[in-house]
Amino acid sequence: MTADPRYPIGPMPTPLTLTPTERVEALGQVFALPADLFEAVQGLSEDQLATPYREGGWTVRQVVHHVAESHMNAFIRLKLALTEDNPVVKPYEEDRWATLPDHELVPEVSLNLIDALHSRLGMLFASLDPQGDDWVRPWTHPAQGRTYSVDTLLAMYAWHGRHHVAHITGLRERMGW
Repeated sequence: MTADPRYPIGPMPTPLTLTPTERVEALGQVFALPADLFEAVQGLSEDQLATPYREGGWTVRQVVHHVAESHMNAFIRLKLALTEDNPVVKPYEEDRWATLPDHELVPEVSLNLIDALHSRLGMLFASLDPQGDDWVRPWTHPAQGRTYSVDTLLAMYAWHGRHHVAHITGLRERMGW
């Protein structure tokens, strides 16, 4: 854990390649996210769900919906990377998305989505040959001006889920919830 409330587990890793052991660990984190996120928000009141995890940050409710949206993009990016030659992915304005009316829905809507999505996302990652070339398949993020690999995608989204769970659990600890 870090002192910076924006990055409670540290900055996002962007390795170009992972070892087979690192892939297994990251895949376990992908499969664990639905239960971890559910546990992080379980029992929170409406007022608690409307509390920002840090000053100037999203509310707990917005964080849950953001995770669903971000990981839907990860799933599409993975499928593009596996089926196209160095696809250029579509960036999105996540801060603007967080202000749209669907972010007022109960978190269970996105928790159910994340549960189903991670079954598919995890299965797709798990189906890749541990020694195969799919892990180095490139994809480009134009807003970041970088090309990444499928390995990087796995590392990024394993981190991303833990990152946002830590936002919520850190808030709960600080507030004594």
